[in-house]
Amino acid sequence: MEAIPVPVMFFALGFAAALARSDLAVPEALSKALSLYLMLAIGVKGGIAIAAPGGAAGMLPALAAGILLSFLLPIPAYAGLRGLTRLDRPTAAAVAGHYGSVSVVTFAAGLAAVQAAGLTAEPFLPAVLAAMETPAILTALLLAQRGGAARKPKDRAKLLREVLLNGSVVLLLGSFLIGWLGGARAAAALSPFVEGLFQGALCLFLLDMGLLAARQLRAAPQALEPRLIAFGILMPLFGAGCGLAAGMAAGLSPGGAALMAVLAGSASYIAVPAAMRLALPEADPGVYVTLSLAVTFPFNVVLGIPIHLALAQRLAGG
Repeated sequence: MEAIPVPVMFFALGFAAALARSDLAVPEALSKALSLYLMLAIGVKGGIAIAAPGGAAGMLPALAAGILLSFLLPIPAYAGLRGLTRLDRPTAAAVAGHYGSVSVVTFAAGLAAVQAAGLTAEPFLPAVLAAMETPAILTALLLAQRGGAARKPKDRAKLLREVLLNGSVVLLLGSFLIGWLGGARAAAALSPFVEGLFQGALCLFLLDMGLLAARQLRAAPQALEPRLIAFGILMPLFGAGCGLAAGMAAGLSPGGAALMAVLAGSASYIAVPAAMRLALPEADPGVYVTLSLAVTFPFNVVLGIPIHLALAQRLAGG
């Protein structure tokens, strides 16, 4: 049995500390700084890697697969929620949007797991990550519109700005572009920063996520009925299966296909909640935030990522 990855141990520490009602806390400013660092590091490393000869080979099929997944995954998520739970239309659409979009921190944990397994992944996957942030939001709004929960026309420009200029998308794509344009110069200047500190920053951020997930679950346990909890586990497995198939069809390596599964099986808890608060104020954030952060995120970090990685290796004969 393989050892539990160190970042997962820190997540478990934070989760256990919060359940025990410890006063352990990560300052909010530091948490935001760690989030910014992880996005910057992922983007820069990907950009530097594709600047090397042949680094961008195969990028377009993977980008197309990722965008298509983000557009389509909210549809079965919404259908399942409406058929199996008592959620109203706006809340079901908002939840569905979360499960079509992606989690940067889940991707970072997946990247660390792939590297720990001795595998490599295509360097352009951070660009796929950034491209998968927003299409699911548009699908969620279309689903809500069909149910009569559409935004007023005068608010759409504000929403479009929120979606297209979302901070995580801007930082990921911008740092990816800087790494790409900088190439060897960027590697020489930034590698100690984006490589040497990455694992430590990820451990500290996952400690904070463990604290936050457990406290969110403690604060709003009534928001999650058993069928919603089941959805928060089964939908990531379904999405990951679609992502793994799409990654293999796009010609990705076992490590790259595993990361595509991680992306498709993750659920946003940063970008999409901000957009949903603006786009669907009638949806219940106690459901969509708690479900994505307190159920799906822990499941993915502890069990989902190892499952996706093992399955990708087995299917590839690795």
